[in-house]
Amino acid sequence: MGSHTDSTALPEPATPAGRAGLDAILADPGRAVIALDFDGTLAPIVPDPEQARAHPDAVPALAALAPKVASVVVVTGRPAGVAVRYGGFAGVPGLDHLVVLGHYGAERWDAVTGTVTAPAPDPGVAAARAELPGVLDGVGAWQGTWIEEKGRAVAVHTRRAADPQAAFEALRKPLDDLAARHGLIVEPGRMVLELRPPGMDKGVALLDYAREADAGSILYAGDDLGDLPAYAAVEQLRSEGTPGLLICSGSEEVPDLAKKADVVVPGPEAVAGLLRALAEAL
Repeated sequence: MGSHTDSTALPEPATPAGRAGLDAILADPGRAVIALDFDGTLAPIVPDPEQARAHPDAVPALAALAPKVASVVVVTGRPAGVAVRYGGFAGVPGLDHLVVLGHYGAERWDAVTGTVTAPAPDPGVAAARAELPGVLDGVGAWQGTWIEEKGRAVAVHTRRAADPQAAFEALRKPLDDLAARHGLIVEPGRMVLELRPPGMDKGVALLDYAREADAGSILYAGDDLGDLPAYAAVEQLRSEGTPGLLICSGSEEVPDLAKKADVVVPGPEAVAGLLRALAEAL
């Protein structure tokens, strides 16, 4: 890997599978797919999701890394266009082959064309959205909860409530029931419950993309329960002979993810540092 003078050293993965993944990326970067979640991984978690922006170090690190690997892909539950805007990914030199898989892969934005491709939204989402305010009222006095419109999904955030965890717990069953009535599923996250169609998850999106790209190795970085399917996809690819490296951004709120990771770093700034160290090592 050579010597690093003024840069962050690459972390040593805690597992043999992780070490094999990192070695494979370093040995043949031209076949490596670098995949990343957006919120909590490239962008710090903020109380208002509309204020989320990529960490200032993230895009420069991605731009340094992207020309040296097969591809860089952002996999997010957000609409693809929103992630592109909040990430500042459009028109960045070096990021001309970035792909954003939005809505868990239901939407795709390619930097090469600058356009989003997507199928029609699920009618169950519109029906559930119409009923949501009544459901929240029915639970009683959960001021501070907030509904986020996501086009192909709808999310209820409790981070701003007086007792975020209590509000989250109180809403679990009513939202499960609402989702079931409309053929949707509930994806829990960090003080957020998202209602969306089944069959959309980061694992499906990542597996499809890795196969399309003919990945020789894969890195995935995430921070939340919604990233567990992507972790499972990397584990599946490993079992089929494609080495992989799992990164967890921040370990406090989601210990389940940290336990499965090969490398745990303390949040988006450290993720950007790891990406830059990888770019320098290549």
